[in-house]
Amino acid sequence: MTALLILLILVAIVGAFMVLTYNTLIARKNQIDYAQGAIDALLKKRYDLIPNLVATVKGYAKHERELLEKVTELRARIGQARSDDERLGLEGQMSGLLGRLLVQLEAYPDLKANQNFLQLQAALNEIEEQISAARRAFNAAVVEFNNAIEMFPSNLVAGWMGLKRRRVFEVAEAESEVPNVGRLFGS
Repeated sequence: MTALLILLILVAIVGAFMVLTYNTLIARKNQIDYAQGAIDALLKKRYDLIPNLVATVKGYAKHERELLEKVTELRARIGQARSDDERLGLEGQMSGLLGRLLVQLEAYPDLKANQNFLQLQAALNEIEEQISAARRAFNAAVVEFNNAIEMFPSNLVAGWMGLKRRRVFEVAEAESEVPNVGRLFGS
């Protein structure tokens, strides 16, 4: 009788561990999905601003045509991305290109005086700051999730659930470099 009681207690402990671990992993997975949804909403706002920015800038910044074409091409590629990883990588490139474009546009006094451009620039800057904050929240959720699925003993339940490591949202190294502003002004 005591052996049966001990066995039942062990089964109850293992069962409780499995349920608790399962629920924790699901909560962490859902937190990633929530954070990614926030990023997606902000990226959509930025995506919708890009044609207006390009149209406004085209008349003033003829020398920046190549960069504008890259922004337009990258916007189209983002719309055709087949996976979240591909889209997130392209969005990271877009952040870098838009940052470079705005810095280079500082060399155009007429454009800087254009009210439409100033409003677009302010809106884009605000969205970029929000995207940056959302990326930090997303990356924190991914790190917590990855730790949970890789650490013992929760990795056993994660393996049983088929959970795989998720990638953090990174900006490509080339896009994260600070542009040489002095070059734009002849310094």
